Amino acid sequence: MQSVILDGYLAADPSILTAQGSGKRRASFRVLETARFRRGDGQPGERTTGFNCVCFNEQTAEAYISPYAKKGARVVVSGHVENDTWTGRDGVVHYDLRLVVENLRIKSKRAPDEDAHETEPPTGPAPSGDPDGEVPF
Repeated sequence: MQSVILDGYLAADPSILTAQGSGKRRASFRVLETARFRRGDGQPGERTTGFNCVCFNEQTAEAYISPYAKKGARVVVSGHVENDTWTGRDGVVHYDLRLVVENLRIKSKRAPDEDAHETEPPTGPAPSGDPDGEVPF
C-alpha cells in the first residue's frame, strides 16, 4: 500500500456525497500542491499538481470537513493511494488515482458562518514545531 502525506490547498469546496445503496455519506475534494524549483539556467519555476481525495468516514465528513473545509483552505492530508477505474458512456475505460483520506488537518480553519473573504490562506510557509499541535499525526 502506498502511503501519502500532502500539504496543500483545497481547489474548491468539498462535495458531500451520499451513496445510493447504503446511504452513507462521504466527502470528495481536490488538493493542490505546488513544488518550487530552479531550472538548469537558474530561473525559478513551479509545478502545481492536483490530487483527488475521498474521505469515507461519515462523522469526519459531516462534522469537520463540511463546515470548515472551504476553497483555498490549507490542509494536510494523509492516506493511501487507490486506483479507480470506470467505463464512460462512450464505452471508453478511464483510470484515475485517488487518495483515500485517513487523517486530515485543516490549517486555516474558520467558523461555519464567517464570510469567505475574512480567512485567506497563509501566504508563507508554516513555522516548524508549531506548539498548537498543527502536525497531522
